[in-house]
Amino acid sequence: MLGASVWGLVWYPMRMLAAMGLSGTAASATTSGAACIFVLLAKRRSLSTLSWHWLLVALGVAAGVTNIGFVWGAIHGQVIRVLLLFYLTPAWTAIFAHFILRERLTRAGATLSLLSLAGAVTMLWSPEIGMPLPADLAEWAGLMGGMGFAMSNVLVVKVTRTLPGMKPEMRTTVIFGGAALLASVVTLFEPMPAPPGAAQLPVVAFIVIGLGIVLAVNNIIVQVRLARVPANRASIIMLFELVVTALSSWLFAGEVPGPRAWAGGACIVVACVLSAWVHRQGVSRSPPAPEPLDITEREPENEKKSTCAMV
Repeated sequence: MLGASVWGLVWYPMRMLAAMGLSGTAASATTSGAACIFVLLAKRRSLSTLSWHWLLVALGVAAGVTNIGFVWGAIHGQVIRVLLLFYLTPAWTAIFAHFILRERLTRAGATLSLLSLAGAVTMLWSPEIGMPLPADLAEWAGLMGGMGFAMSNVLVVKVTRTLPGMKPEMRTTVIFGGAALLASVVTLFEPMPAPPGAAQLPVVAFIVIGLGIVLAVNNIIVQVRLARVPANRASIIMLFELVVTALSSWLFAGEVPGPRAWAGGACIVVACVLSAWVHRQGVSRSPPAPEPLDITEREPENEKKSTCAMV
């Protein structure tokens, strides 16, 4: 819940940076860079577990798309709509996991993905706009950020299986390092507003460094603690971000979602909750793992002696 709350509030300091003259991509690059440097300094002993693999490059790019889409969309669009589009993750995760992790898409998974997409259609459709597509670049950024987030989640699982010796803090380094590099490249193509004045530079630096440290610590905490929480419970807990975002956008920005946005968001939330329930039912119905046999009890006496001698 702490991790979800942090991400539900992070849009506000990002808007503060934008108001001071730091563009969305520049804010993403600087805060991600600060988070990456902090983890490298605080967990430098874990650097030995970091090894080269093409999956790490893919994870860094996916994390960069996630960060840019979330930050840029939250700065320039209606926060709750951008976040609801961001939380179409179950639909994209089902597709990506099928091709990357070779996980079979069940009927329940396909139905829940369609329910999530139906929520987006309900939220975005209007007679004036016509086609139920995102209305502006900010909403498209939220949609792309959600796709990047789904890809990041799938790639984290893939990296964990492929590189089991890598510690969580090093995955955090790859995530924020990739986000910083990609955002820095995109910044070159984004029109820059008036840069912060000399009087604002200390405040900008304080927000960037402080936010980077908070995000880095939050990411490590979430990675470590979610490993100790059942998957069904974790997915429900992380939905607390929607509640925090809705309240914070109402209090700080005066953004009140309309009935259609609430209905679409409800479909997305229900899809996530039902997905967790289906997962729990599948785990409860699976047969228990057989207990390992003690093969030494069935070995002949001479084989026991030879095995002990070899050890």
